[in-house]
Amino acid sequence: MLRKSVVPVLLLGLLAGCGTATAVNPPGSTITVQNCGLDVTVSGPPKRVFAAYQPAIEMAHALGISDRLVGTAYLDAEVLPEYATAQAKAKYYKNLPSREELLAANPDFVLSGFNDVFSAGGGSDQSFGSRKSLAELGIQTWIFSPLCPTADGLGDEAIDPSSVSMDNVYADLRGLGKLFGVEDRAEAVIADQSDRIAAVEAKVKNAPKPTVAILRPGLEGGGLTVSGGPDFGTVLIKQAGGVNAFADLTSKRNVKIGVEELIKRNPDYILISGCCDASLTPASTKPDVDKMLANPAFQNLKAVRDKHVVPWLFANHSAGVRGAYTTEDIAKTIHPDLFR
Repeated sequence: MLRKSVVPVLLLGLLAGCGTATAVNPPGSTITVQNCGLDVTVSGPPKRVFAAYQPAIEMAHALGISDRLVGTAYLDAEVLPEYATAQAKAKYYKNLPSREELLAANPDFVLSGFNDVFSAGGGSDQSFGSRKSLAELGIQTWIFSPLCPTADGLGDEAIDPSSVSMDNVYADLRGLGKLFGVEDRAEAVIADQSDRIAAVEAKVKNAPKPTVAILRPGLEGGGLTVSGGPDFGTVLIKQAGGVNAFADLTSKRNVKIGVEELIKRNPDYILISGCCDASLTPASTKPDVDKMLANPAFQNLKAVRDKHVVPWLFANHSAGVRGAYTTEDIAKTIHPDLFR
């Protein structure tokens, strides 16, 4: 039996930008929460928060701490509509700032949706340095739990697929709720997410399970890149009543494959994962969809024959508060008869 949501979706959206969540921790109290093997300790709710990447930015708005943001950086797409007003008021960096620029903003907390920002040796983006190095400067940090590296300063090449779950998103919400003094708000977000996902799971329970591939065209200098088992898309597809066609590839989140492998697996649906700009919408990836549909090499794919190649967003399969939205979106795509 489904629980009734604590806070309706509309109310959560209206609250997202107001930043009026009530603190529940006594002023000056010290709170410690463990995140990815490190203790995160604050003496009172952080007041100057920097959020890097889409999942972190949207989670900050969902928790009602928009008014504490001293900076946001590197959106992969437009934020969800309920966070648009709050994000429009936030300072935004199109690219990640340098470590020096970050320190100039004087944050007391850095929340990141991906762990490469804390890579000691840099990475695909500018690194802020290891979490330990920031803690030594009095800046506490947080990485989303489904992307914990094997050690501070390392990348996500060895993510344990068992850690990639909505339960870990809920754990992040609860941990951040404690640290920011917004535990009631965190529980309301969790209730909304879990109820909506449960409703989808109940509806697709007895339906066939189509295979789905999440494809990022042109990544890493061309070719095809698919979401493997450790990618959060695997969880979302399963919740929506499908199966990630590449779930058995567990070496990393994004896996480079050849055209032959895609043809061999022959997924029922292909989601074209567009990235990365703050103004990006699913419609922005339509040219990549059209290109695949017209490519002679793909004409024998079921997804191409059935016109089941779908414009989509990288932001949709990032671990965070898009979990319910994306589960609903995929379910409507692969089970249209159940969601008319």
